[in-house]
Amino acid sequence: MSQQPQAAVGAPLSRVDGRLKVTGQAEYAADLPHARTTSRGGTPIIDGVVHAVVVDSTVARGRITGIDTRAADALPGVLGVISHLDKPALVYRDNPGAWLDPFVGERLHVFQDDKVRFFGQPVAVVVARTLEAAQHAADLVRVSYDAEQPTTDLTGAPENDPLPTQDYARGNPEEALASAEVRVEGTYRLTRNHHNALEPHATIARWDGEKLTVWDKTQWVLGARDELAAVFGMSAENVRVISPFVGGAFGNALRTWPHTTIAALAAREIRRPVKLVLTREQLYYGVGYRPAYEYGLRLGSTRGGRVTAAVHRIRAETSSYEHFAEGVMNPGQLLYATPHVRQAFRTVPLDVNTPTFMRGPGWSSAAFAIESAMDELAHETGIDPIELRLRNEPQEDPSNGLPFSTRRLSECLRTGARAFGWHRRNPKPRSRRDGDWLIGMGMASGIYDTLRMRSEARVRLDADGTALVQASTSDMGPGTYTSMTQLAADALGLTMRTVRFELGDSTFPAAPPHGGSQTMAGVGSAVQDGCDKLRQEAVKLAVEDERSPLHGVDADDIVVRGGRLHVKGTPARGETYRQLLARNNRTHLETRGTFTPSGDDRYSMNAYSAVFAEVAVDRRLGLVRMRRMLGVYDVGRIISPKLADSQALGAMVGGIGQALLEHTVTDHRDGRIVNANLADYLVPVNADIPDLKAIYLDGEDLHADPIGVKGLGEIVKVGVAPAIANAVFHATGRRVRDLPITAEALL
Repeated sequence: MSQQPQAAVGAPLSRVDGRLKVTGQAEYAADLPHARTTSRGGTPIIDGVVHAVVVDSTVARGRITGIDTRAADALPGVLGVISHLDKPALVYRDNPGAWLDPFVGERLHVFQDDKVRFFGQPVAVVVARTLEAAQHAADLVRVSYDAEQPTTDLTGAPENDPLPTQDYARGNPEEALASAEVRVEGTYRLTRNHHNALEPHATIARWDGEKLTVWDKTQWVLGARDELAAVFGMSAENVRVISPFVGGAFGNALRTWPHTTIAALAAREIRRPVKLVLTREQLYYGVGYRPAYEYGLRLGSTRGGRVTAAVHRIRAETSSYEHFAEGVMNPGQLLYATPHVRQAFRTVPLDVNTPTFMRGPGWSSAAFAIESAMDELAHETGIDPIELRLRNEPQEDPSNGLPFSTRRLSECLRTGARAFGWHRRNPKPRSRRDGDWLIGMGMASGIYDTLRMRSEARVRLDADGTALVQASTSDMGPGTYTSMTQLAADALGLTMRTVRFELGDSTFPAAPPHGGSQTMAGVGSAVQDGCDKLRQEAVKLAVEDERSPLHGVDADDIVVRGGRLHVKGTPARGETYRQLLARNNRTHLETRGTFTPSGDDRYSMNAYSAVFAEVAVDRRLGLVRMRRMLGVYDVGRIISPKLADSQALGAMVGGIGQALLEHTVTDHRDGRIVNANLADYLVPVNADIPDLKAIYLDGEDLHADPIGVKGLGEIVKVGVAPAIANAVFHATGRRVRDLPITAEALL
């Protein structure tokens, strides 16, 4: 019994939570508590909240020799200062559910010893009745150290990688490289990037006896619940995490950072609800970041552009106490049909805080090196960059021999070339000018894994004809509220305004982390399953009810439109959900939807992109300005075109920042980040953003999931930076292998 297509899915609808956000009614963690006097939706009210401010280490390596809190303790309104001197009892048991955390090393144990591992490490927390008192008192805490010289520079740092060997090989790459007719070689460097989301990380923690409730900025409420349970040595059932809105995160809210533990610890010790909000500066030390990379790459090819060999040597920064690694090796294994490949990946432990995932994690960093090198090879061989890529298209996944579930990268390249006017590009660098500006066009390909994980959703149809759908997923910006409402509305045969989707509560049905472009595939499929089941239950109730006008009708001949069940082709014969439930004395119908990936290992599943960029470079000053950008994507079925555009254009903006502006600067003498603010850490503003456009190939991937999606949020970042870098080369004739591309590099 299948429901016919409806009006919501595929329509460019505005966000259902948009009004809440623009009117200030959306409840972010840092906004709480507020003047609300009654509980809505079972959410607890927070009364009597006090404020916590973290005291950060001012050295990057060493030991704490003393903490003087006398001046802070004497300040009116101060309720306490907590540090390792108080020996707070934290269990820090193993947490098998924290599979997103590094699997080698141990997470930071706050206030458990006197060791300093990185600049900005929390060494104490002040709790006071007001935020101002807590801030003042934190400034009065005096910490003394036995400091050592830190190692914070990836360049030249010794390799002491504790991770298992991360090498890959196929064929005989050294021999193939030595015999190649054409060879290109380069080392590409990507600086550390910080997420700098609009919403700072914030936590409110409250204890009710042995039960802990936390309002938190997180992309994974279940992950936060399990981590807090492990840290405090308690049952996960006694921890509730609430996070209905996230004001941007881009990956750095996927794990639970020390400040969340500190807020819960302070609430336990002070016996009051505690609110802790990280400052903008603390976001550079208190949570993770995209790690810096050195990526050496050698390519060998025939003169006809057939890439025969690729040798990758990759180094990435990580912390000394945890060893973070991401999927930086994947693109080099399967993006092109290269028969001979060798990869060596090493992490370099430094006296820094632990990196984490940032949009397109690993894949976008690798794409900069690979797609820049491909552009260099195209220039060396005289082959058009698009044609070079087409000549190296694999027929199957070269890393494992599996067929692709879908692979339409060639179509992305050709579609983008037509739409962008690539045929007008003169391949000779510095061949096009506009006054003092040199104009260049560049492109790059992108790939990202199609992730899917088990998900659940609760669906309830009430007697008034409205529906409630719940899942413990998050929405950090892609529009989860809206896309899930669209799916549910169509599956239930309801209008958008009669469906409410709720998320961000660990008491809701289980959902995977809100990252890796997997939410739509997993949670969306669970929502679809639950709504299909509920609609079918309602139809069954009607056809078996002798009093129903649908009694005895074949269930497959019944459709639902606008909350009304009727015979297909005979709209007059039917009844509403409300009538059906009222007559049967039912207050509601309820089901639970599930999605479990098939475990089908017969296919290689990925999303693909082709990114095109046009830049202008001032020939005397070296200033780079974007002129236009186009992205073409093979991402399966598009549930919401407006939300898809928001994702794609937003990623382009982020890629512009990565390519031209964003650069974390560390003073290697003491480990201090000297531009830990939005005045000196540059991100794109409106004046930096030109004409941006996204195109999505029609299609679906039903091998991946029942609703045919492949995930969008990550792939749209992959390939942006190298497309810009390649355009800069075309404009100037100068190859810049370090990001960001600065005016100094072009002078």
